[in-house]
Amino acid sequence: MIPHKKVYMYGGYNTISLGTGRKEFNPKKERPGIEHYISEAGNGVLKQIGGADNVDDGVIGNFMAARFNNQANLPGFLPMIDKGLSMKYGTSVEGACGSGGLSLQTGIRNILSGSDVTLSLGVEVQNTMKAIYGADVLAGAGWFKKRKDGHAFFFPGQFSDRAGAYYEKYDKERARKGMSQWYANAMENARLDPTAQEYHNTNPNPYQACLKMEPNAKFFVPNLNVLDCSKVSDGASGIAIASEEGLKRMGVKPSDAVEVVCAVAATRDITLDPIDLTELEAIKYAVQKAMKEAGITIDQVATAEVHDCFTIAGILTVEALGLAKRGEGCDFVAAKHTARDGKFPMNTSGGLIGWGHPTGGTGVHQAVTIWQQLTGRAGDYQVEIPNDRPYAMTINMGGDDVTISVIIYKRG
Repeated sequence: MIPHKKVYMYGGYNTISLGTGRKEFNPKKERPGIEHYISEAGNGVLKQIGGADNVDDGVIGNFMAARFNNQANLPGFLPMIDKGLSMKYGTSVEGACGSGGLSLQTGIRNILSGSDVTLSLGVEVQNTMKAIYGADVLAGAGWFKKRKDGHAFFFPGQFSDRAGAYYEKYDKERARKGMSQWYANAMENARLDPTAQEYHNTNPNPYQACLKMEPNAKFFVPNLNVLDCSKVSDGASGIAIASEEGLKRMGVKPSDAVEVVCAVAATRDITLDPIDLTELEAIKYAVQKAMKEAGITIDQVATAEVHDCFTIAGILTVEALGLAKRGEGCDFVAAKHTARDGKFPMNTSGGLIGWGHPTGGTGVHQAVTIWQQLTGRAGDYQVEIPNDRPYAMTINMGGDDVTISVIIYKRG
């Protein structure tokens, strides 16, 4: 979808991604609830856009608050952020780990439907139960009828199967080198972002740590180790989505915002197994459609935030983007081409593995990072945006390549 009028994003805000790895996280102590994260992220945006009076409507992306927090009816929390949002239109959207991307897609459609400013939020608070019980909740991102046949850690099991197929079809040693470099990139980038879950990570050689930790089915899943996986996270992100008139209302210059060039949402049948475990077909479809509609090639994209729920997902997304041939994404990553100083920097604030993965918040966090990068607000994790590569991209995935959001941006 190419917007029929200009659509912008501005005023991104991230809470801390809280969970194991953060020094302040203590599983035995009471932690902030979902209302805290919604309020912090919402107010973080409102302070940058002139307050709630400038907002026409709001949308919250969330996956499983009804189970993790015993809380449904999330639109009712929008007026809690600020009384200026009271009685305004609000909604919530769910697409598993892609819920944040759907929040952005919904906000974009609100602007195209006549609104001038939408407050887009994404939130998840998951550290309310032990990981093994949480795995049962997160399994709802897949077809739950398959739950009894899956691994106890359902989604690590799903992507372990993908990794195993990749090892067999291509080469395990090469694959593990690429996956270990992906993990190392995530740690190095996260250490530059004070809000990242792995900000306090001090491992002197994350590459070797991941490479030497052989996957062990007796303790986890057959083809992934725990470092290959994103962690359980609590957090929220927010950003304002606006029309040209909305920017004027907020007193914001287009050059301080990012323009949405194209937005594509795609869904794959959740009841069917992937055609090929070594390909992310829905992501590939959505990426190709988005670039075709935007009239650009991957060579014009400076950076991307991709859905690396597991290191193998990062490798497969590199191939879906066309940066490497099938079976060679691992080599592309191993050569450090996706590192912050590589030819195509990815996940510059750490991605899901480094920054954290509060499931319903991830897609919005990706947009916040892109806004920061394209407008020079990324601080220590800022990368160069060359003049001949003015575009950036976010790829948010719900489930096992089921609910996809791809958005292409450029500086306003």
